[in-house]
Amino acid sequence: MVRAGGRVSRRALERDEHHGFGRPQRRTKPRTKDRPDYSDAEVGLVITVDRGRYSVDLDNEHGHRRVLAAKARQLGRKGVIVGDRARVVGDTSGAEGTLARIVEVTERETVLRRTADDNDPFERPIVANADQLAIVTALADPPPRMGMIDRILVASYDAGLEPLLVLTKADLAPPDELLAAYAGLDVEAIVVEPGADLTRLRALLAGHRTVFVGHSGVGKSTLVNALIPDAHRATGVVNEVTGRGRHTSTSAIALELPEPGGWVIDTPGVRSFGLSHVTTDSVLAAFDDLYELVDECPRGCKHDSTAPECALDAAVAEGRLRPERLESFRRMEKVWTSPAAWE
Repeated sequence: MVRAGGRVSRRALERDEHHGFGRPQRRTKPRTKDRPDYSDAEVGLVITVDRGRYSVDLDNEHGHRRVLAAKARQLGRKGVIVGDRARVVGDTSGAEGTLARIVEVTERETVLRRTADDNDPFERPIVANADQLAIVTALADPPPRMGMIDRILVASYDAGLEPLLVLTKADLAPPDELLAAYAGLDVEAIVVEPGADLTRLRALLAGHRTVFVGHSGVGKSTLVNALIPDAHRATGVVNEVTGRGRHTSTSAIALELPEPGGWVIDTPGVRSFGLSHVTTDSVLAAFDDLYELVDECPRGCKHDSTAPECALDAAVAEGRLRPERLESFRRMEKVWTSPAAWE
């Protein structure tokens, strides 16, 4: 506004000075509903995760190479884990200094999960697409903890993985008692000691994607180094005061086995294994013989030793089910229904 005498008002001057600095107009271009098509992207195996960077193993018509990649924002903070089959775009040459991008994760066949404790509602996916789980435990130094073995077994059944019990340090203690404790579960078990022939273990791992889980100090990394000489996994010692091992692995890593092939996924040592995500039905599904029998149970049956008219007890009485098989299952059942008893 121009006042009489040709002077400009202060308000008009301020308005002119701020012209063009107002709130931007709404977008006029409509947002597209079409998502990018990554069906032609290269697919690789996620080998390891380290501070937001993912190593992906690519093996296709362009050759075999290891690619370092970042993750697309839409995948979320925990959208990619070791063992995933991921679609990768960008620079996939694998040359030093290059960085590709993971844009999609294919549907997972299996997921091994745990929670921080039995009251934690948040599941933590550990490894994807494994088909076998090796529970590595030492027979001494540190001594075996059946409670932890049982918990990892339950997690294996829940995830649909075939369990394998690997007992190390057989030169320090006999395995008989521990083997007897798991005879009723029909779990494949193998006993090893330093310098032992690993031919049978190699045969059990061949053609499988096996995740190694166990306490720190039980010899997981030592075993991996023996199976894969160029793995160079760091090894540690057990604390003489606490009886616990020191963490030498800080993240999971997938390693390819030499002929006849297969993969081993070495994970950091665990000191707890929460099972708040586990249900009775998911574990029962792993016991084919028991799963068929529970159809005869009354509605709402909990299948434990206090359940009236449980068909599992009737099957034992009639000789259709081995008593040690039912006893072993019910020991597993106590792991997630009465966690305090297994601390």
